[in-house]
Amino acid sequence: MRTVVIGPDQKLRLEQRPDPVPGPGDVLLRVRAAGLNAADLQQVLGLYPAPPGWPADVPGLDVAGEIEEVGAAVTGFAPGDRVMALVGSGGHAERIAVPADLLLPVPDGLSWEEAAGFPEAFSTAWDALVAQARVRAGDRVLITGAAGGVGTALIQVAAVSGAHVVASVRSTELHDKVRALADQGSVDVVAPGEEAEHGPYDVIVDLVGGDDCLNRPRLLRTRGRLIILGMLAPVPAAEPWWIYDLMLKRCQLIGSTIRGRTHAEKATLAQDVAAAVVPLLARGRVRVPVDSAFPLDRYSDAYDRLAGTGKVGKVILTNG
Repeated sequence: MRTVVIGPDQKLRLEQRPDPVPGPGDVLLRVRAAGLNAADLQQVLGLYPAPPGWPADVPGLDVAGEIEEVGAAVTGFAPGDRVMALVGSGGHAERIAVPADLLLPVPDGLSWEEAAGFPEAFSTAWDALVAQARVRAGDRVLITGAAGGVGTALIQVAAVSGAHVVASVRSTELHDKVRALADQGSVDVVAPGEEAEHGPYDVIVDLVGGDDCLNRPRLLRTRGRLIILGMLAPVPAAEPWWIYDLMLKRCQLIGSTIRGRTHAEKATLAQDVAAAVVPLLARGRVRVPVDSAFPLDRYSDAYDRLAGTGKVGKVILTNG
């Protein structure tokens, strides 16, 4: 099978490798499409290693495709089933062995590209907003870096939960596309410098980090929640005044990532997403915006697009 591989020089190349052999609890998946994420760029640079048991030199966290083979202990799935999954790595290949308890069904009519853009973004969004930040109807939610895959999912999960969303997007030419992700009137799109004008907030989700991360606690209401999901820009050393803001308002600071969780935790999350979010996708209440798609042999172009600017939604690799 063809596989995108991270070389010792931290450069990507396409290699032929043997097909994986599924274990008793796994399925062998023919990957029709795979999503790209910021974590893939970090893995290429050696900054975000794959969890134990997953290919250390093959990136790719989102996969969607058809089951070709099921392990002896697998029930509930059969060859030919259309499924998608959030995996530890290894998705940028033509085949992958996936534990069956991580699989999500692909709704009828959903394209492979959309399916491949769903697992990581919407698992992260549902877990952060619903399971951890406990978003509810009437909340005011600020999402920073909101034009990317996770950001667009966060907007939609917050909106279908009944919250009013303020999406912070640096590129003003993307504002209309981001605003169109949810029902009219439920999303305001602002530039980063305008975030304070639209507060205070019950929940802030920070996907960016940097200097502004330390200023955002003062934008929270009493008992608000600040959840940090990304750190694209490092947070500088600072005076501890931002901690006083959290203390005075009795706010919660929550940090979260899925990659470092145990397999059992990831399987539980997959079950929750299958029960709560996949039905929303099937009914069209949430959707996966695809920025661009590239065939597997154009992996370099796909990674360049991922690292570039001006995206709304996911970058996808496809297999014929």
